[in-house]
Amino acid sequence: MNKGKAFMKRLTGYRLFLPLFCLVLVLFSNLIKTPSFFEVTIKNGVLYGYIIDVINRASDLVILAVGMTLVVAASGGTDISVGAVMSVAGAVCCFILSGGQQSVNEFVNPYILGVLAAILAGILCGCFNGFLVAKLKIQPMVATLILFTAGRGIAQLITKGQITYIRVESYKMLGSSIPGIPIPTPVFVALIVVLLTYVLLKKTTLGLYIQTVGINAKASKLMGIKSAMIIFLSYVFCGLCAGISGLVASSRIYSADANNIGLNLELDAILAVALGGNSLAGGKFSLLGSVIGAYTIQALSTTLYAMGVSPDQIPVYKAVVVVVIVALQSTELKRMVSKLQMNVKSGKKVA
Repeated sequence: MNKGKAFMKRLTGYRLFLPLFCLVLVLFSNLIKTPSFFEVTIKNGVLYGYIIDVINRASDLVILAVGMTLVVAASGGTDISVGAVMSVAGAVCCFILSGGQQSVNEFVNPYILGVLAAILAGILCGCFNGFLVAKLKIQPMVATLILFTAGRGIAQLITKGQITYIRVESYKMLGSSIPGIPIPTPVFVALIVVLLTYVLLKKTTLGLYIQTVGINAKASKLMGIKSAMIIFLSYVFCGLCAGISGLVASSRIYSADANNIGLNLELDAILAVALGGNSLAGGKFSLLGSVIGAYTIQALSTTLYAMGVSPDQIPVYKAVVVVVIVALQSTELKRMVSKLQMNVKSGKKVA
């Protein structure tokens, strides 16, 4: 009996236990409500099904969550502008490729030029946010609120207030699939971003520096770490991730829709970090936890769609589930439960 309790304590104490448990719980609920959720077929040479849709649609969010994880860990704040930055990146790419026209059937400029311009736009947005937070010491949410508010307006200016269409098959591949490969392309993009970030954090001291600055920026200065630079780089990297995610989102709809690309994704990215067991106060972080959190959120959204829930009602259900999951991760709640258990035990002894 004691061995069983010890095993459960070790299991539940595992950092990724709750994120994995939540993901499994969401998926398991489909076995009861929507058994067809796990059916996978091939249409037009591409894998198709609800579970494939989860993996595919979550790719944008996974990329954003990677950048958001570093921002939260280093600054103890969030970047609420990533959705707008996605829109800016998509607008820049489509503007370059279309030469400023509203719709084109072939590239006016080289595809690689549009991609590099979009990524550069994301990086510049990250530099702007990083400068405000790291150098001017503005609160992260207030600093990133500027681009959150103005970002889509900038994208509208770039596209002249219109939706710019790129009706070229090669442009659609990044957001759909490559002929002959049944797995959606965004899955590979997200995997590459996660792997490269993981290697960067593990093979260099950047990961350790981010944690150190996030735990105590003043103490890290005494250790010789340039905390302002670490925070600045975290926001730059988050902008880079938003730029890549914007390219994928734009490719999905083969256009630059300034009003809808990345809409509300910044909130899901923050939730993914929280669901991954990361502290929003900064410090230690789990990249894999954030990735699991991103898939959990997308799995929840897709599950609700599969169950016939109205799109207008989905945010309500999602909010309730997220509140419960985040509450379960609260150290204060765990402390209250432990105190209650101790009171119950002491009450029994007295009796």
